[in-house]
Amino acid sequence: MARWDDSLIRAAIERELARQGQVFFVHNRIHDIHVVAQKLARIVPEARIGIGHGRLSEKDLEAVMVDFVAGRTDILLATTIIESGLDIPRANTIFIDESDTYGLADLHQLRGRVGRSHHRAYCYMLVDGGKPLTGTAARRLRAIQEFSSIGAGFSLAMRDLEIRGAGNLLGTQQSGHIATVGYELYCRLLEQAVRGLKAMPPAEPPPVHVDLPGEAWFPREYLADFRAKIDLYRRLSRATKDSDIDDLATELADRFGPAPPEVLRLLEFSRLRIAAAGLGVATIRRQNDLLMLTFHQGGRSTRNVLERLKAKTGGRLRLVDDRTAALPLAAADVEPPDRLVAAVKTLLMRDRGRPYSPAPAATVTP
Repeated sequence: MARWDDSLIRAAIERELARQGQVFFVHNRIHDIHVVAQKLARIVPEARIGIGHGRLSEKDLEAVMVDFVAGRTDILLATTIIESGLDIPRANTIFIDESDTYGLADLHQLRGRVGRSHHRAYCYMLVDGGKPLTGTAARRLRAIQEFSSIGAGFSLAMRDLEIRGAGNLLGTQQSGHIATVGYELYCRLLEQAVRGLKAMPPAEPPPVHVDLPGEAWFPREYLADFRAKIDLYRRLSRATKDSDIDDLATELADRFGPAPPEVLRLLEFSRLRIAAAGLGVATIRRQNDLLMLTFHQGGRSTRNVLERLKAKTGGRLRLVDDRTAALPLAAADVEPPDRLVAAVKTLLMRDRGRPYSPAPAATVTP
């Protein structure tokens, strides 16, 4: 960043021309762009200047650009129409006039017009010598100077968010502090809220809480990588079909070898969750010798499901209220614990005609 200085501009242009290069000079006001051209002609009278902006006819603008690409002009004085789509390796110096009036994204994009060859590139952000900088403008210019390495776009975007604020939608007024829940979870919560306001069905099935005996997790001895473990838990929680669980089980065996009992039980719990979600079940838990089923909401549809499950168990299922049911458990249903999981899955299967009976225990031997 520098104040407008004739000697600085002349030295920079002379250096570029001395190595057979070309110069971009960005001035984003058309009404006085010719005044700037006269200043440049006075500062470097030996340089050939071309002027390009959006009000030129297509033919005239094409002629200006062809002359610059062909090397028949040394300086292209233009508005921000050059900020995308140009790749001119010989142009490795750029001046951005009144740079305090640009946003960070524009400055970053314009800066990217140079540095496309083996020559070192220079970007000069000029500020009017008699104009005081606002605090926000000074922070933007410091940021564009600070983040000058390759791949700095994300860092600049975060700094821009910090400088300008997040607005109402992403700011604390509506969303609170996104960092406390994470951007991805926030987007999911926002989508759910919007769909609710539009009276649309939820994008994801309501959650199902499964509280049954048996350890179900990824042991450290089987999967030590923390990031991989978090990713697999996330994929399991988002699975909506048995085929998703089948694919994940195949991937686990391929990546980490035969699964131990805890992992196999975790996969079975996920299958149980998927079956329960299709019926609107909110909670599955064992309470002493009873299997308790709680639904997300009452109403006619829930009562129809409860009546169907009652018929499936031969009348053993007892309806507590319009959202809750209890099923007495026999000893054969719960020992070993995996037998109970298999039995609950059989109960919640959509096959209405299939009678309920305790299912054989799931195989959990590695």
